[in-house]
Amino acid sequence: MEKMTPLKPIPSLIAIAVTLLIWFVIPVPEGVAPNAWQLLALFVGTIVAIIGKAMPIGALSIISIALVALTGVTNPGKPGAALNDALSGFSNQLIWLIGISMMVSLSLNKTGLGARIGYYFISLFGKKTLGIAYALALAETTLAPVTPSNTARGGGIIHPIMRSIADSFDSKPTPGSTEKIGRYLSLVNYNINPITSAMFITATAPNPLIVALIIKGTDPSIELTWGMWAIAAIAPAIVSLIVVPLVIYWLYPPEIKSTPDAPVFAKNKLKALGPVSLPEAITLGVFALLLVLWAGIPAFFMGKAWEVNPTTAAFIGLSVLLMTGVLSWEDLLKHKGAWDTITWFAALVMMATFLGKLGLISWLSQTVGGAIGSLGIGWIGGTILLILVYVYSHYFFASTTAHITAMFAAFFAAGLALGAPPAMLGLTLAFASSLMMSLTHYGTGTAPIIFGSGYVTLSEWWKVGFILSVINLMIWVTVGGAWWKWLGYW
Repeated sequence: MEKMTPLKPIPSLIAIAVTLLIWFVIPVPEGVAPNAWQLLALFVGTIVAIIGKAMPIGALSIISIALVALTGVTNPGKPGAALNDALSGFSNQLIWLIGISMMVSLSLNKTGLGARIGYYFISLFGKKTLGIAYALALAETTLAPVTPSNTARGGGIIHPIMRSIADSFDSKPTPGSTEKIGRYLSLVNYNINPITSAMFITATAPNPLIVALIIKGTDPSIELTWGMWAIAAIAPAIVSLIVVPLVIYWLYPPEIKSTPDAPVFAKNKLKALGPVSLPEAITLGVFALLLVLWAGIPAFFMGKAWEVNPTTAAFIGLSVLLMTGVLSWEDLLKHKGAWDTITWFAALVMMATFLGKLGLISWLSQTVGGAIGSLGIGWIGGTILLILVYVYSHYFFASTTAHITAMFAAFFAAGLALGAPPAMLGLTLAFASSLMMSLTHYGTGTAPIIFGSGYVTLSEWWKVGFILSVINLMIWVTVGGAWWKWLGYW
């Protein structure tokens, strides 16, 4: 009983107060159904509880599902139907895509393949400190398509490699020592992570949620596929991946600029890992298979009949890993992050979906769009304003998922109401949802891990994060916008 973890009193009381205020005190606006307004109360209360960390997000999601079923806000007077609605999120394919992909990515750490990839790139490009930075970026990018947890990728795989490199040059997380190379590599380690997270639907957990929200906000027949997302991201991502290490190099140049021993160090690490093992080879084969299927290559060459659903592909990859023994069922049961993600995704997607079905998102978008439209700045100026507010409000969020769930659908719908091209607006907001991670030391799960290692001060972190947020937004809006126009996406 000493390990009981009940609701935290203060954030819980705030969340309950906000819910009751919206439900009972604030009048239901004209044009909004009472049950839609009540669902909004539950939704906002859930987000406030997540932001305040009243309980783990998975636990809060279970409570939310229970409240939606109990109150019947999605289907008044029909308890059975309301329960079906509350559980409907678990049937969403995108939720299972990200959960199963997280399980697949377990094999990177278990087999050692993730570390091997990182050290391999350093052995090739590590003669200069800038080369090490680009090696870390290449390793991140290589792992991104098959690691839906940006925290696991940037904090669990790349960060230990970065620290071992810094240690090899006697750069410790202490004043006078971190300036040698550790501070620079730590900043690169973190600020590459938001870029790679933006590159693929499967590169960070909230991306499939964004896909679902974009589809629900436009024509349901429109499908933003894994391949379309990756192609849209590739041009601005390459520019960002080149520019970001250079900007950090300019802001906080490392004292050690030449690192002739780094490739030797990396080769020694690879030697210690030994030759590529059978489990690593199987893992590499599964990842290659997944990329081929997710990119739609069989259907491209052999016709529509060969198309494989992305979630089905993820199940196939996981099945191969289980059948070959690379992963065991016990491994999957122990992967709390994957089951946690499936649970909270199901709850948040369910509530966001019914807010749309009940007309609340439409009303909110018209309200926000009308307010911006009254400024007389046109859809271009209005869209820029929306994007800036959306991105820099991340200073108030300790969870990218909570931010996206709370704001994405409304801002996307408001942009559509202003007359912004759906594809351009959707892609810009989608990619900005990852790029905004750079702002703070608490904005996503990777941040506390890398910031907590002590190589960077708080002021340095926030300064670099803000500057890079501006640069990345400029790159993705200009280079990305031109690229998407050339692709015919808008």
